[in-house]
Amino acid sequence: MNSVRAANRRPRRVSRPRPVQQQQERNNAAAAAGDRDDDVPADMVAEESGPGAQNSPYQLRRKTLLPKRTACPTKSSMEGASTSATENFGHRAKRARVSGKSQDLSAAPAEQYLQEKLPDEVVLKIFSYLLEQDLCRAACVCKRFSELANDPILWKRLYMEVFEYTRPMMHPEPGKFYQINPEEYEHPNPWKESFQQLYKGAHVKPGFAEHFYSNPARYKGRENMLYYDTIEDALGGVQEAHFDGLIFVHSGIYTDEWIYIESPITMIGAAPGKVADKVIIENTRDSTFVFMEGSEDAYVGYMTIRFNPDDKSAQHHNAHHCLEITVNCSPIIDHCIIRSTCTVGSAVCVSGQGACPTIKHCNISDCENVGLYITDHAQGIYEDNEISNNALAGIWVKNHGNPIIRRNHIHHGRDVGVFTFDHGMVTYMSSFEERNIDVA
Repeated sequence: MNSVRAANRRPRRVSRPRPVQQQQERNNAAAAAGDRDDDVPADMVAEESGPGAQNSPYQLRRKTLLPKRTACPTKSSMEGASTSATENFGHRAKRARVSGKSQDLSAAPAEQYLQEKLPDEVVLKIFSYLLEQDLCRAACVCKRFSELANDPILWKRLYMEVFEYTRPMMHPEPGKFYQINPEEYEHPNPWKESFQQLYKGAHVKPGFAEHFYSNPARYKGRENMLYYDTIEDALGGVQEAHFDGLIFVHSGIYTDEWIYIESPITMIGAAPGKVADKVIIENTRDSTFVFMEGSEDAYVGYMTIRFNPDDKSAQHHNAHHCLEITVNCSPIIDHCIIRSTCTVGSAVCVSGQGACPTIKHCNISDCENVGLYITDHAQGIYEDNEISNNALAGIWVKNHGNPIIRRNHIHHGRDVGVFTFDHGMVTYMSSFEERNIDVA
């Protein structure tokens, strides 16, 4: 009986959870899902939350995720905890950022050593292999290089290599040249200053032109310099406007060149020691220098000018001179030694209207005729000259010549010191009276 009742008994229905319990279970599940999904990428969350995502066979399994990273540790904490941080995070720790300034210093130790720590003697030795343009570029690198690149010894070597002078030749203005003692000059580097003043000149140096132009690598940076074998070639370069007209005549003897000057050129000797003794220009057939109209502001200085004919008798040649200055020209003749062994004609002849040279600091001596001859309305300024031991008068003034003569030393001539005739006139300055001269 009891078994029949048990079989006919309906199964008991399990009571459903109350709404409060359901809501609480949902909240707990949502909170657990939220904590879990913080590290899940957004695209994976969207893919799994789509329709049918729970029953899809292609549902992707989530990868095991690492714990979230904390803030990047400081440099001091990184040094002490680099190992533990790697173990905790499961990845390589980030490197600390380095500022740009410290990065530049660490990236250029060689440059820093070269500019700041290399001894001055070593830097100067390196600079001694540079030419003038490269030396000027090196001076622009830093303050220390600027000071070392302006060392007078470096510039003296370059200066003597180019110009041969053993003392700086200053050229402050057109028509003015003078040598100085470096120790007494106010500029800290007179060698460099003179180099800048003379740099644009052309050079007459026999035999050197071929060597210079066949070795461009050796003289890189001096491409603008011009070299000639003869004075005539250099004067031709002036006529063709290859350069401005400053000509350096280097050591040597230049014989029988036809030097006719009809433009405002500047020609100066360039040699070590006493310059005028090392640069000799002579002619045996014609006047050595002839200044013609157009040479108003020409300059010739620091050289020996000779007229030395093979036949010194008066029967085989006309009157020729060391210097012949004609009408309408006013050149400057400075620091020259002037010699003539010709028995016909003077060493220096100034003739014609408008001939008005300035001859100063010259030695006109040991001539076989008159030393200085001024005639035919010529004028000029003649000062601080040594005029001595000439066969006839030291100075002849004839035919309305009217020179200004001052501070000249005229002595030991075999005739009178100054001889005027045929309406010749001489203007003597007060200081001239102190000299030992004879006037006729």
